[in-house]
Amino acid sequence: MAKKESSGIQQQAGLVRYFDTENDKALKISPKFVIGLAIGLSIVVILLHTFYPM
Repeated sequence: MAKKESSGIQQQAGLVRYFDTENDKALKISPKFVIGLAIGLSIVVILLHTFYPM
């Protein structure tokens, strides 16, 4: 069987795939936290715009 290589457009364009490596010391944030933070910041911005219009 021939060996299948994954040399696609990304490697030809100079882009590198890094998701094969994982660092145990890296900060891990759950997707739920990121979505909650985005919603919370959106609410704060809307409230500030409502109570302190420019």
